[in-house]
Amino acid sequence: MTDEVKLPVVEQQEKYGADVGYEKPGDRRWLLDLLEDDDVREVLKHQAALTPPKQTAERCMIDEGGLRSNRPSSIPKPAHSVDRTAALTGEEPESAEKDIRVPDTLRGILRSPSYQEADQDEKFLQSEATRGIRLQLDFLKAETLLREHQVAHTIVVFGSTRIREAQAARWSVASPVDALSLNPDDDSLQRRLKTARSIAAKSKYYRMAREFGQIVGVASEKAIGGRLMIMTGGGPGIMEAANRGAHDVGAQSIGLNIRLPKEQDPNPYVTPELCFRFHYFAMRKLHLLMRARALVAFPGGFGTMDELFEVLSLAQTRKIAPVPVVLVGESYWRRAFDPDFLADEGVIDPEDRDLFWFAESAEEAWQSILRWHEAAGRPLLTVGDDASRDKPVSQEVKS
Repeated sequence: MTDEVKLPVVEQQEKYGADVGYEKPGDRRWLLDLLEDDDVREVLKHQAALTPPKQTAERCMIDEGGLRSNRPSSIPKPAHSVDRTAALTGEEPESAEKDIRVPDTLRGILRSPSYQEADQDEKFLQSEATRGIRLQLDFLKAETLLREHQVAHTIVVFGSTRIREAQAARWSVASPVDALSLNPDDDSLQRRLKTARSIAAKSKYYRMAREFGQIVGVASEKAIGGRLMIMTGGGPGIMEAANRGAHDVGAQSIGLNIRLPKEQDPNPYVTPELCFRFHYFAMRKLHLLMRARALVAFPGGFGTMDELFEVLSLAQTRKIAPVPVVLVGESYWRRAFDPDFLADEGVIDPEDRDLFWFAESAEEAWQSILRWHEAAGRPLLTVGDDASRDKPVSQEVKS
């Protein structure tokens, strides 16, 4: 090499320029101009070729606005969602030197109820501590599905589970009649026959409930503000008849069944995706009223009375805004309870008798509901689209 290579940095800069003495990363070409030795030059060329340029974590770039910004010079390959190249602690093979009792101990831990995730622990979910959560779930499942089906309004129908259609009612009378022919003095058989005949006489209400379900089914898509549907307790008897009527005209209907000690199957006419089973009566009652635009009660027993008086009590105290309450079959209801007597006794006010009224047919019940809502300034249907108004039921169902 020449003596010029041994010059101090300052003298090199004076002779060769200000850049001399400051090595540029990845670029030593200026040395080739300083060195005249061919061997050294070849070595440096070789080193330069082998040495990769230095990379920084960030590269200074200028955006369109002329401002400097820092961006990654490279993006790592996305990690796999499950697998890893290196095993985590606990995934590696067990050492032969470990305590031989460890496998059994670990197995006991994994099987312990405390180790189960909360939402997978059925015993925990059914415990006293989680009753509040179960109440929420009992409400939320039905509410979510009703919203998904855009159910805005319901007409709730209740009545006895024992009232059957005419043919089935006649069969129920035939059995005690045959038995009494062999034992005419049997008191229990005589009571059975009397009851069977009373139920058979009420089969007309099954027909009325079915007709009412047909009328509401026809109006289902005509309601203001969303879909209108029949809602029942989902069981047999009058509830079956109302669901069946909606089914007759191709309309959907809702059934709110309840878990009982003696299991009650839902009737087959409820729309499958709108048939619910509740654990808590409270949540079932809440859903029966949340979207209710009327309650139509046919002759029934304790369950029907429970729903009826609960609605009347809530409307009386204005805990809910009053809704139409129609009692089908005045002769039955006049004997079942006497509102005039209650008013005379002073335990209800005279105005409380106006919270409900009577009807003797499906058409009469429906028309009275429509008129009530119009008088309240909240019509159920658009003007001129009153479903079965002024038409016989059979004509509307066929239209």
